[in-house]
Amino acid sequence: MATKNNVAVVLLSGGLDSATVLAIAKNKGLACHTVCFDYGQRHIAEIEASAVISRKLKSKDHRLINIPLDAIGGSALTDLSIDIPKVATKGIPITYVPARNTIFLSFALAIAEVVKAGKIFIGINSIDYSGYPDCRPEFINAFQKMSNLATKEAIEGLDISIESPLINLSKSEIIKLGTSLGVDYSITVSCYSADKGGNACGNCDSCRFRQQGFKEAGISDPTLYIKS
Repeated sequence: MATKNNVAVVLLSGGLDSATVLAIAKNKGLACHTVCFDYGQRHIAEIEASAVISRKLKSKDHRLINIPLDAIGGSALTDLSIDIPKVATKGIPITYVPARNTIFLSFALAIAEVVKAGKIFIGINSIDYSGYPDCRPEFINAFQKMSNLATKEAIEGLDISIESPLINLSKSEIIKLGTSLGVDYSITVSCYSADKGGNACGNCDSCRFRQQGFKEAGISDPTLYIKS
């Protein structure tokens, strides 16, 4: 099937990985429509960072979509009664948000049909990640098959490709790649418990992966941390 190669929808959370993915898409010469989700997460710092990143990287437009996943709960990211773990845990962590990437990609797929985008970029990673089932290649492959069956665009011969360029990269490799593309990581927010100013806790899984990534990459960590 033919693919529309010059327009993309980019899921942009405001974190390190999604900012890198946007830079990759822009580097390919794609006109990028970015989308961020207010899903009832603990803080809005990453949402604000997403808008800044989108504007700085000159996206075509930026959408903020409200999805009240906090009404469902089941995750430390959306339920304030569940504490964010401060040490590594075994198995799928409590910070996993049920079906989050499935929901996000479904919205991105709808946007892609409307703006006539041939690609959807998502910054999931299966190496340095927290064990989330919706960050695996198997998930992306399954969603791709579904999208080829579910959209008007695909039925008419114009497929929408799900791109996950970071899926097999370590965090340090992602940081090196983003740095080479000029990503300003100081404006990204990855922390699960960031304060209103976007300062990171330094203890959650996301902070630990980020800190280790900069260390292994041999690049100075520009993250601002909450003063203890």
